[in-house]
Amino acid sequence: MKILSIDTTANTASVAVLEDTTLLALQTANAKNTHSEVLLPMIKSCLDSLKLTAADMDAFACSAGPGSFTGVRIGAATVKGLAFGTDKPCIGVSSLEALAENLNGFNGIICPAMNARRGQVYSAQFRMKDGVCTRLCEDDCVMADHVAEQLAAYDEPIYFTGDGAELMIKATAENKNIRSTPELLLYQNGYSVGVCAYRKLMAGEQGTDRELSPVYLRKPQAEREREERLAAEAQKN
Repeated sequence: MKILSIDTTANTASVAVLEDTTLLALQTANAKNTHSEVLLPMIKSCLDSLKLTAADMDAFACSAGPGSFTGVRIGAATVKGLAFGTDKPCIGVSSLEALAENLNGFNGIICPAMNARRGQVYSAQFRMKDGVCTRLCEDDCVMADHVAEQLAAYDEPIYFTGDGAELMIKATAENKNIRSTPELLLYQNGYSVGVCAYRKLMAGEQGTDRELSPVYLRKPQAEREREERLAAEAQKN
């Protein structure tokens, strides 16, 4: 099964082509908010390097969020467009689960963390043991200090991944179980997205382009600022 998978949920844009879980092609760019410019050329480059086209793919996948609102929308819209009218599976995976998959081969608690600003992170916790990733909690948007309190309950190695890793390292400075993560494994990776999608497909999930929806976990910044402004005006009145 050939899978085209992408991740644009943070500064890093990543595209991969897999045969089941075997990596065929991968391109990653830490492009910072230029996903709309680089994503399609990256997809074309990966496919061209294999002398394949989108029509040769058996399934399409993307990180559906949480993450950057613009990035999540770009990724979902691109995959929906590629899958439109093909009747081929279109799978959305958790960006946090995909980040955890980066550390497959490590044993311990994997805590993906994406910087959500204002001291918050999009985060979840997984236990990785002998190549098996087990989810311990649902994706959430919480204060970094709150995640640090949760992690204090584990007496085993703890690894961070994602662009919120530095924030979490500061929040857990007194936790002796924290281990360092190789730089290469901190960033979004299209291959990890493809592996998560393949697991879903093997479990019988057959998502479509119509069913794929972005996952934000919280309201967009503009909407939050509007609500804060209205609340402040209401207090004055």
